[in-house]
Amino acid sequence: MAKKLNWNQWNPWLDQTGKSTGQKLNNLEDVPCDRTGALEKGQLVKGVVSDVAFGGDGVMRCENQVVFVPHVITGETVEAKIVETKKSYAKAQLVKVIDPSPERIDPKCPIYGECGGCQYQHISYPNQLIIKEKQVRDIFERIGKLDGSKVRDVLPCPQPFNYRNRIMVRTQWNKAMKKMVVGFLRYHSRLVVPVEECHIAEYDLNKQLENVKKDHSRKNGVKYVLRKFPENWILPNDSFFQNNFFLLPGMVEEVKSCLKDFGGEYLVDTYCGVGFFALELASEVKEFKGVEIDRMAIKAANQNAKDKNITNGSFVEGPTEKILPELMKAYPPEQTTVVLDPPRRGIDPSAIEFLKSIGPGQILYISCHPATQARDLATFCSDGTYSVRLVKPMDMFPQTQHIECVADIRLNKQDT
Repeated sequence: MAKKLNWNQWNPWLDQTGKSTGQKLNNLEDVPCDRTGALEKGQLVKGVVSDVAFGGDGVMRCENQVVFVPHVITGETVEAKIVETKKSYAKAQLVKVIDPSPERIDPKCPIYGECGGCQYQHISYPNQLIIKEKQVRDIFERIGKLDGSKVRDVLPCPQPFNYRNRIMVRTQWNKAMKKMVVGFLRYHSRLVVPVEECHIAEYDLNKQLENVKKDHSRKNGVKYVLRKFPENWILPNDSFFQNNFFLLPGMVEEVKSCLKDFGGEYLVDTYCGVGFFALELASEVKEFKGVEIDRMAIKAANQNAKDKNITNGSFVEGPTEKILPELMKAYPPEQTTVVLDPPRRGIDPSAIEFLKSIGPGQILYISCHPATQARDLATFCSDGTYSVRLVKPMDMFPQTQHIECVADIRLNKQDT
């Protein structure tokens, strides 16, 4: 059961206390706010939150306009101040929660609402998972034009706080405080809010943060990347690795389960980084190949394979889009699984068209950006070449708007 609270204690804009109206609503989509006519900057509006959109903002409808309000929960009656207007929507700051959700809790972080790093600390963790699952399903239906029933329950993180193994803090001269501060960017701002402790960062990183703050030689505008390195893996300072060690075993098990269900004999791991997925899955296939543009990461991948005594594969340096055709020549496509773990921008269209023409039997697409993932999967499936077997959301980023998804798509000619 969610904790009841004085929910205005954390409000960074106003400190007044609201009282519950006791209003009960049956159809949130049909409840308008209390304003009529065009919205203007500075106006106060009151209404019911009908949804929490991907990105973290709540959705409130005023006449024909959508108003996006941060730090709210579906079903709440809130008052908000318009801060920006567009043709078909407006943005607002939360002023007061009039009728709070039972899922509203006290944020753990004292600068929540000022710092732009977290969006969901005011929501109970079980409800965060429900919200994210709905968001992923909506995105795959709306952008991907895919069957939302393929989206599974979100895999929760076993440690919803102090899980991030990599953060970046910034220095900035604070005129009001007349000193250099170290922290994160403010919500919707380029100004830095000082941080004493990051509650989603691993404890070791907060110790590193203390050392940064004690460094009196630091200059204005410097970025510090604080990182905890994984055990038993060679990882260059600037190379990619998953940011959550606690949920990583669950991700590996999901990917491995999909691979074993397909039953192919070969694996091509694209955007492979230091070889994490290729090496974790190596025992399930006869042979594998990995490709990565980061030269230092490829060097580390080869060393990781050597350290783990894995000899049934190799790694190649280069852009995935250029190297992929050569790699795919090595294996019969119908017996090959391709792992796609691209940057947030997604897959280059040329690589998608190439894979569709070759037809690997299984593609496992891993992404921290459901919108680009849904877009790319729609292209894979647009002409019936592939179909989505499942999408498994994983909460690699608790307390934030972000969500990781593993999608398993199969060549349709293999369907029975």
